[in-house]
Amino acid sequence: MSDSDGLDMELSSGMAAFEAKEFNRAKQFLASFAEQGHAEAQHRMAIMYQNGLGLVKDAATALKWMRASAEQGYAFAQHGLGFMYMMGECVDKDEAEAAKWFEKAANQGMAGAAMTLGMMYEQGQGVAQDAAKAQEWYKKSEEMQ
Repeated sequence: MSDSDGLDMELSSGMAAFEAKEFNRAKQFLASFAEQGHAEAQHRMAIMYQNGLGLVKDAATALKWMRASAEQGYAFAQHGLGFMYMMGECVDKDEAEAAKWFEKAANQGMAGAAMTLGMMYEQGQGVAQDAAKAQEWYKKSEEMQ
């Protein structure tokens, strides 16, 4: 077995542990991958820190990992970062910044991000109120599902 096979096994084990809600075990496997820049591992670490799953809740570390993953183009993290900014969770509330991250995620096919962006345009939340743009994003969201 090559080194990369072993690493793939560790990453798979970490993801499986996360899905099984064995967060202490997931952290043991995923932390080193997150440190090495693996976007999905970073996203999972962010979720664990954000919610205190298997470790102490830590908003700053959650934000660090979510941003690192989002900046690599990982759509789930972009969506997650959008919600952090929209809700003011782990970071100061910034609806314009939220809209930016939701748009990035929506442009990668995330229906929920497109739906949220439509709502933001409809309500003028973080963006200029624009009923036509709201409808465009709602339509895109439906097409993605």
